[in-house]
Amino acid sequence: MTLQIFNINLNLSGLIIGAVVFAVIIFARRLCIWGEYHFTKKFWIFFFVTGLAATIASLFFKNILLSAGMSAFGFIFLWGIHETIEQEERVKKGWFKKKQNKK
Repeated sequence: MTLQIFNINLNLSGLIIGAVVFAVIIFARRLCIWGEYHFTKKFWIFFFVTGLAATIASLFFKNILLSAGMSAFGFIFLWGIHETIEQEERVKKGWFKKKQNKK
């Protein structure tokens, strides 16, 4: 995707992919915290399935922006597996709240 300003062609693809990666990282981090809080570290399975599906799906997009965005989404979610497991340790250290069981 290009934009022409003052007879200069600017390629916006890198900016778009960067913005998508930034947004997905923020979303995945929040989801990791929420998922570990509500479902314990077993939530890593969600990250695995979603990440694998998105990475495989990225192979079928002809548009480079969609393919790169989906691939970034997939790999960030695959990294979320590690983060979800580590989140349990952060809760034990007291950095994040632990869910109280209702009695």
